[in-house]
Order: sequence, then C-alpha cells, then structure tokens
Amino acid sequence: MKTLFEEIKASIKNNYNQDRSFWRPVLPWGGVFTIKAGRKAVSCTPLYVEIKLKNTCTIDGFLMLLYVILNENENFPRELSLHFGREFVDCFLYLMDTYSFTTVKLLWIWDKMEKQQYKSEVHKASLIIDLFGNEHDNFTKNLENLMSTIQESYCSNCRCPTRVQEDQQRTININPPQEIPHGNLIRLAVDELFCSKIELCEERGCGGLREFSQRVFCHGAPPFVVLNMQHWKSEDLAYVPYYLDLSDHKYLLEGATLFNKEEHHYSAAFQIDGHWMHYDGLRNVNLILLNKPPEFLLLSSLVYIRATEK
Repeated sequence: MKTLFEEIKASIKNNYNQDRSFWRPVLPWGGVFTIKAGRKAVSCTPLYVEIKLKNTCTIDGFLMLLYVILNENENFPRELSLHFGREFVDCFLYLMDTYSFTTVKLLWIWDKMEKQQYKSEVHKASLIIDLFGNEHDNFTKNLENLMSTIQESYCSNCRCPTRVQEDQQRTININPPQEIPHGNLIRLAVDELFCSKIELCEERGCGGLREFSQRVFCHGAPPFVVLNMQHWKSEDLAYVPYYLDLSDHKYLLEGATLFNKEEHHYSAAFQIDGHWMHYDGLRNVNLILLNKPPEFLLLSSLVYIRATEK
C-alpha cells in the first residue's frame, strides 16, 4: 500500500495538463470525529457523541507542510522525534497515510496546543472546537524548542548597567527594514537577526559600543525553520530567496503559508521534486499542481528545510 506522499508524487509524475489536481481531498477544512460511545459514556456529563472542528485552516497548511517535510529526508523523522516525541511523529505519519485527517488534527490540538489557544463548547450532542485565529499562535508557537535561538552581546563600557546580555527567542520573527535598502530584503532581514554586529549601546547614558555575537540555535540546527512574515507588505516581497544561510547552515525553500485577509483564510504552497503544489483545505479540489512557482504576495510564513550535507 502506497503512502499518501507516494500517491502525491505519482500524481505529479503521471499528471496530464487537463487534470492537475490530486485525485481526492487532502486535509479538508474542519472535520467531524464520531465517538463510539460505550456503557461508561452514558454517565458522562456533559454527554457528546461527536467532535466538530471549525476554522482549522490555522493549522491545516502547516500540518500539510510538516507531512511533506517528514518525507523529504529519511533522517528528519528521527530528528523531529527528539522535539515532538517518537510516538507523536509515528502516529502523525500513520494518520496522514491512512487519510484519517480529522484525527490527525485532533492529535495536534490535544498533544501540542494549550486549552486556552482555542474555543470549545458543547452544543446538543457535539463538542465544537473552533480554531479561528492566527496560525502562528496555533502552530508555530507550539513547536517546542525546535527553533529556539540565542544571541549574546557585550558592551565596551565597563560601567554599563547590563554589560552582558542574552537574547533568546523561541520563534523566528524577521521584521521588514525600516529604510528600504537595495538588495534582497528578506535575506537582509535574516542577516540582521542572525549575524554578528556592533552597534551603539541602547542603555540610557551608556555611550559604549555593544558587540553582538552570531545568533545560534540552542539545540542544534533544526530540520526546518518557519519565518514569520505576517508583518511584511506585498510590495516588499518582490523576491523570495530560495536559500538562506542560518547559523553556518544552508536552508532551502520548501514552502509557504498564504493569508487571504478578505476571507481571513490560510492556504499553503510547497514543492516536491521541484514541482510546486497549492493546498487549500476549503476547496473541493484542494491539492493542485501549479504550472509555475506561486506568487508570494500574501505571505504569512516561509518554510525552509536544512540542506543535506554532502
């Protein structure tokens, strides 16, 4: 029996121009999970016999990307098991490969999300879980310490009240340059966050020079990184780099999540063997092979995977 990933790769290889869509829906929006109630369930209060999921696009695109990433490199499942747990990774892959899409969403919700991150209520005989919100809150912030980085700085003024500082971040938020320079804006913003530099110390009355070390990953270079791009304007995204150098490691563009402000809806794009696909769980035909790379004008995030060392 072929895995879902093998089915998708086969559809790319055998596609015809008149039909560029995958043969069945993948991770459709929402979901309903029916509970097989036994005798003990009768005494439960409140009683519900099904779980309904709403507004799941805030995790759907990233779950699709995570599945592709886990299949891109034979070492990635083992590495990600160190952060997510072996049982989670094995269960996640099994559920995706058996098309148990509602269950895989519940796996993420109950295993990785905090209760305060989503709304839930019992209506009649259904437990309704609503994931309306921001995908970075619902997914990126729940990646354990996968992307944790640290940067140390040292002030030249021996009287500086905070001469030695450490800046630790759990996610990678890159901000657009306040002044628009020439060149690749995204790469410049990444370098600003990761590279060593010397700046005037911002401590009041100090006047010294603060030297920043290179920002490094706390737990080694992760298999993938997510760049939070939600504060960038479309006019600043004319060029998206296909590779980045992060803390002495090369990362290759794997995909992106896109945000439609009018519909308040997320979708995703990713590539397999150099072919770009667009995923939108809200559409009936929700996985489509693209003729060319997508336009990244509605970016919410960029996802890069660590290049294989030769």
